[in-house]
Order: sequence, then C-alpha cells, then structure tokens
Amino acid sequence: MRIAVHAFDGITLFHLAAPLLVFGEVDRQQLAGGWETAVWTENGRGIRTAEGPRVDDVRGPEVVDDADLLIFPSWPSDLPPTDQVLIDRVRAAHARGTRVAGLCLGAFPVVDSALLDGRAVVTHWGAAPVLARRRPGIMVNASALYLDHGDVLTSAGTASAIDACLHIVRSHLGSAAAATVARHLVVAPHRDGHQAQYVDRPIPEPAGVGHLGPTLDWALTHLDRELTVDELAGNAGMSRRNFTRRFSEATGTTPARWILARRLDEARRLLETTTWPIARIATTCGFGSAVTFRQNFVAAYATTPTSYRQRFNLPSA
Repeated sequence: MRIAVHAFDGITLFHLAAPLLVFGEVDRQQLAGGWETAVWTENGRGIRTAEGPRVDDVRGPEVVDDADLLIFPSWPSDLPPTDQVLIDRVRAAHARGTRVAGLCLGAFPVVDSALLDGRAVVTHWGAAPVLARRRPGIMVNASALYLDHGDVLTSAGTASAIDACLHIVRSHLGSAAAATVARHLVVAPHRDGHQAQYVDRPIPEPAGVGHLGPTLDWALTHLDRELTVDELAGNAGMSRRNFTRRFSEATGTTPARWILARRLDEARRLLETTTWPIARIATTCGFGSAVTFRQNFVAAYATTPTSYRQRFNLPSA
C-alpha cells in the first residue's frame, strides 16, 4: 500500500500528521506488510508548517505516479483554485485506479478535479457553503463526518480525518486491524461516516436582534415550557405576524426552528455535564416525551442521546 500525502507551505501539523499517524501505526503494529507513506510537495522542496517547524523529508510529485492512495489532508485557508497541473495529476492518478481522499479542506482540490461531479461531498462545516458555490455539480453534505464512494473519499474537519483514515484501514484490512490501530492511538475505533459533525450554531447577540433580545433571553430560561409563537410574540409586545417577520429578519430562521435548536443545544450540554436520566433531560428541555426527544436528537445529529453521552465519557444514567 503506497500512500502519497500532499503538503504545502502553511499546512497545520495536525492535518499533516493525521494520515501519517494512522497509516504509520498499521506498519508499527505489523498489521500488514508494505504500507509506505510519503509526504510530497508540488516542487519537491520542504515546507514550513503553520505552527513554525519545517518538514524537509519530502518527495516530489513523481510519487503520485505509483501511489495506491492519494491524500490531500488540507488546503490553504484562503481556498485558492487548484492549479491545472495538479488537477491533471489528480485526474491521471484516479484514472489509473488510485484512490483519492480529501480530508477537511483537502476536499477542495478533489472537487476542483471534477472527480465528484454529481456526487455527495463533505468538508469542514465552515467551508461547506464555499465548496457548494465552487462547483455547482456536486452535492455538499455539511453534516457527515466522512463520505466514501469507493474511489474517492472526503471528510469533515480536523479530528474527522482520523475517523476517515481508520475507515480506510478498516476497508482494506478489516475491523480488527482498525480497532487495533484505534486502541493504540486511544481514539474511538469507529464513528460512522454519516454521524453528524457537532457544530455549534450560535445565535446573534441580544444587541443584534433589537427589541427581540429580552424575549430570546426569556425563552432560553423557559425551555421547559411549550413556547408557542403567540406566547413569544406576547412577551415581545408584538402581533404574531409582526413578531414572526421581525424574528426571521433577526435570526435567519423561524421561531419554531430556533426554539428546537436551543432545546437541542441545552440537551447536549446536559448530556455532557450531568448524569440525569434521558427522560429528565427531555422534560427540562421542553420535549413532550423521551421518545420525541430521541427522535429530534437523532434527526439533528445522526446519533442517539445515549450514544452521544457515551462518546463524551459520561456514564449513562
């Protein structure tokens, strides 16, 4: 297994290290023979990372010619268009049967190479809108951890790269090998690719919502109530119609969707910081029942409340 990992000036050490760490562990644990990983740059010269240290043990683009797996672990934060020479190299490698992976912002050169036209793509949630505009023929999934089409894989941001690389190990060597690597790295052995990225969606500060600020603050302290639009409008001293219009202008969403998102935010906080039973969290956050809570939580985050709690190392009550 010959793996070519692309690097550039300004890449963060973590993004570059993630595939090197996971695939290097395959070799260190002697799980397979001949897994070789090489870092390469487009000019064959060393690079300086975002944190300062240099990486000089690099190869040139010729390593791509023999690679079984080509990885773009990141991309410059200003998201420049991919050079045509690099696009041609990626497309030629793909045509030879090389598997291509774009991790985090590394999805951008993969998308620029037209390998994912008409297919689903994921990247860091913060860059998803830019990626969607970059190439209208793709379908951007802003929530998944990683998406694997067999020949091309993309992943979400930062730590999701480790999940994606473990997935590659699993697809080549089986679950036992992936679990061994994960155990030595002290990470979860398997997070499903369609599990949602845990994204905080902050609301505007009260100063940014005018007269609605006090009503939003009031709602946040009364999440255990039903909180109908009429009740919110009454608290704000507005008609239902005027309140709904002003609310949409101020928050970019409807009152119902905003309240649901805040209920889920509070539920996540309680799952992470308490050992309360699921039913108590459901009641505290204003869900009609534990069943309704679970259904909404799964719809938002593609995992159950119990699984979410376990992932953050709190005992389930």
